[in-house]
Amino acid sequence: MTISSSPNQTAPRPVFIVSDGTAITAETLAQAVLTQFPNLNYEQRRIPFIDSVEKATATADRINQVQERTGMRPLVFSTFSRKTISEAFCEECTGYVTELFRSFVNPLEEELGMESTHQVGETHRIRNEENYDRRIAAIDYTLTHDDGQTDYGLEEAEVILVGVSRSGKTPTSLYLAMQFGIKTANYPLIPEDFERGTLPEALQSVKDKLFGLTIAPERLHDIRNERRPNSRYASLENCRAEIAACEAMMNRNGISYLSSTTKSIEEIAATIIATLHLEKHERIG
Repeated sequence: MTISSSPNQTAPRPVFIVSDGTAITAETLAQAVLTQFPNLNYEQRRIPFIDSVEKATATADRINQVQERTGMRPLVFSTFSRKTISEAFCEECTGYVTELFRSFVNPLEEELGMESTHQVGETHRIRNEENYDRRIAAIDYTLTHDDGQTDYGLEEAEVILVGVSRSGKTPTSLYLAMQFGIKTANYPLIPEDFERGTLPEALQSVKDKLFGLTIAPERLHDIRNERRPNSRYASLENCRAEIAACEAMMNRNGISYLSSTTKSIEEIAATIIATLHLEKHERIG
């Protein structure tokens, strides 16, 4: 049988994320690499906790079987902390293996003149209890101040996201809180605000903390239509009107904003942090 190393035009290229830990780090790094190949059609599988030589060889055999069945060489991204497990896996696996840790750790060991710990799970270990407590407090604050649930304590927010309903405020708020420990509130701008022509009273005193999210009307229509099909709320005409009014209001009030239409949450969060000069607290995991 002929084994192809290039993507098949009809079937997705197999991609495996393998680790002796949770494989979350490996998956994050692999995704960052694969986004550089936007035309690649692939099917990804994550295989965590391969923490013994026996499991490593069994996993390699599983990947080899996929190669035999599909006729395509799998792309494999691994983060094995233990050298013996990594060597056993690489010796058996016929896929194209990228050892993410070895690519960075080995050269650093030489540069620093010291050995790394080679311990599983170091990425996710709690290193600073104060930062951990800050992270939990930020998450609690963000959940309490989601979707304008309460006006109380808005002055404590580090950023307040505004925009029309379903423009991406909630997931962005949670990402900022969970990843960076940033207290984030989000507040919807509604048709009554647009008719009145002014920001909600609760936001008047915290305008310096506001950041807006907008979205393409067609995309908003699709999202809202899943929630409330064939409603006035979801109609394309209404979506266009709300977005136009929202952007006009943000422009009048000097509120920085961006479109969430084609941006990932990571990109949106990075832009918000840079624009408002927010302090990112140490990540825990």
